[in-house]
Amino acid sequence: MTELITSAQNPKIKKLLALQQKSSERRSEGLFVVEGRREIEHCVEAGYEVDSIFYCPAVMPDSDRASWTPDQVGGDVRVFEVSASVYDKIAYRAGTEGLIAEVKAKTLGLEDLTLGENPLIVVLESVEKPGNLGAVLRSADASGADAVIVCDPLTDLYNPNLIRSSIGAIFTVPCVACSSEECIAFLKARGIKVFTAQLQDSELYYDTDFRGGSAIVMGTESTGLTDIWRQAADAHIRIPMLGRLDSLNVSVSAAILLFEAVRQRSNA
Repeated sequence: MTELITSAQNPKIKKLLALQQKSSERRSEGLFVVEGRREIEHCVEAGYEVDSIFYCPAVMPDSDRASWTPDQVGGDVRVFEVSASVYDKIAYRAGTEGLIAEVKAKTLGLEDLTLGENPLIVVLESVEKPGNLGAVLRSADASGADAVIVCDPLTDLYNPNLIRSSIGAIFTVPCVACSSEECIAFLKARGIKVFTAQLQDSELYYDTDFRGGSAIVMGTESTGLTDIWRQAADAHIRIPMLGRLDSLNVSVSAAILLFEAVRQRSNA
């Protein structure tokens, strides 16, 4: 049965806003928020369970208003129709087709990763900005990477900015959080070569062989990688910088390195 909500003071709306705004709320409730039909579909396809869905017919595109039903998310889902004024309060971004879902969180560990014979993995150490991680996930999806591993993260993986900037890639690419020590042990045990992106003592990335199992490791733009990764590396690689600045945005660097790996593997 669908419940109609017309007030932003409704407790369910207050809870939804708290989940959007506070990582502590997401952890304690075991829920996170996904906006948009495409993102919700990716989420469901990845095996996540939708707890509640909020929809607003008044702002839905005509095609969605005619074709979309709550049954499309599957399972035992609580359904709330909200007024346009309430939706305007809870919408985190424009263009989300009048659909917002509360989804049950899943915690993936390194042991949950299923890797192929020569996996291609992105490793990010202490990523600070959820938007950067979301953009890296989009590149990882586009390049067919096997996984993204976030070491010692400074943002939680269900941050709304991350989900928004990844346009759902957080659900299409396995993404795991762990410590740097755990990640290094995992990669070494599987014979996956560690390539650290750094300016010092490095070779040009296109002179590096990415055809075997490869982990491309990047740090923050401000401080780079810590010594534990520099020492664990099989090779240090760099992107040539021809201007006056000495670094690229981490998501741009990830895209360049990932698609060099794709190029090499397609020519193998």
